[in-house]
Amino acid sequence: MGVFRGIHQVSVDAKGRMALPARLRDEFLQYDEPSVVVTIDPASRCLLLYPVQEWEQIQQKLDKLPSFQPQARRLQRLLVGHATDLDLDSAGRILLPGPLREFAKIARKSTLLGQGKKLEIWAQ
Repeated sequence: MGVFRGIHQVSVDAKGRMALPARLRDEFLQYDEPSVVVTIDPASRCLLLYPVQEWEQIQQKLDKLPSFQPQARRLQRLLVGHATDLDLDSAGRILLPGPLREFAKIARKSTLLGQGKKLEIWAQ
């Protein structure tokens, strides 16, 4: 499956649409289902972008954490609670929801940082 590497500067339009560079789009298209999940990073002011199949594996692990442990519960609440399913449009863009853009302070320019099975989205 796709492996995300490198650093990419991208633009975000006024509606919150972010165009993925062609090489990254190609990585997403290697998956059976080219949709993505975006959520917040509980440790940093950035967003995490996963192919849906990779996200499902993470969510299964999160679901198995003991919900009575405050730290595990916080992780479940932050990661799963903010997770949003998105589709790539015909131009290879994703629409980042307003609350997630506000969390990461993403405006007109952002940086995508490849992290293996996911991408981090940072405000520039």
